[in-house]
Amino acid sequence: MAGHSKWANIKHRKGKMDALRGKITTKISREITVAVRMGGADPAGNMRLKLALQKAKENNIPKDNIQRAIQKGLGSLEGSNYEEISYEGYGPGGAAVIVETMTDNRNRTAADIRHLFSKYGGNLGETGCVSWMFKQKGYFAIARNAKLSEEELMLLVVEAGAEDFKAEGEQYEVITAPADFEQVQQALETAGIAVETAEITMLPDTSMNLSGDDAVKMMKLMEALEEHDDVQNVYANFDIPEELIG
Repeated sequence: MAGHSKWANIKHRKGKMDALRGKITTKISREITVAVRMGGADPAGNMRLKLALQKAKENNIPKDNIQRAIQKGLGSLEGSNYEEISYEGYGPGGAAVIVETMTDNRNRTAADIRHLFSKYGGNLGETGCVSWMFKQKGYFAIARNAKLSEEELMLLVVEAGAEDFKAEGEQYEVITAPADFEQVQQALETAGIAVETAEITMLPDTSMNLSGDDAVKMMKLMEALEEHDDVQNVYANFDIPEELIG
C-alpha cells in the first residue's frame, strides 16, 4: 500500500485549501445533507455523517450552516436532489485519477469533467478503468511533535487495529481498514493525541512518478477538478519531485 495521496499533502503545503475555502462550506454542507438522507441524523449510528461533521468543525463552518444541511437531509427544508457519480480517468503521463462528485445535473457535470481532463492533457476513461488500483482506507495524519514517542504511538495505534504506521516528512501516517477507523480514532482521542487529518479515503496501491511538463500539468488538473463546484473528492496515484511542490 502506497502512502497517502500525494495531492492531499500538496494541498496543505501549498496552501491550496485557502484558495478553495469559499467552496469548502458548500461541499461539506452538501456532504452532510446526503449523509443524513442516507443514514439519518444521528452521527453515532452514521459514520459518514460523523466524518462530515468532523470536517465541518475542522473548517470552522458555522453551526447555522450545519443545522440547515441536516434539515435539508431530513426533508424539513427544500434542497436540491443530489446524486453521487464517480468518474475515472488518466492524467498527464498516465497517472490514475478518481473524481467523486455530487450533482443535480449529471449531463453538465460529465461534460465539465471530460473538458477538464482534456484541457490538461489527460483523458476520461470508463467506469472501473483505474479504481482497481485504489483501496478504501482510514487515514490519520499526526504531527511529529505528538506527546508520545514514535514507538509509543506506533504501539498505541497497532493495538487499536491500525494496519500501517510510518513517519512521512513532518507527520506520522496511520492507515486502517475502514471498519477499524473509529476504534483507532477513539484510541488517539483517549490518549490525547491531536490529529491533523482523519478521514476515510482512497489510497493507491502503487504510485507513478511524474516530472517536467507532466508533473506541472497534473498539478493544474488536480487544482481545476478540486475547484469545480460539483466535485467532492479527487484521488490520484502520482508522485512528483519535491521542488515542484514549493
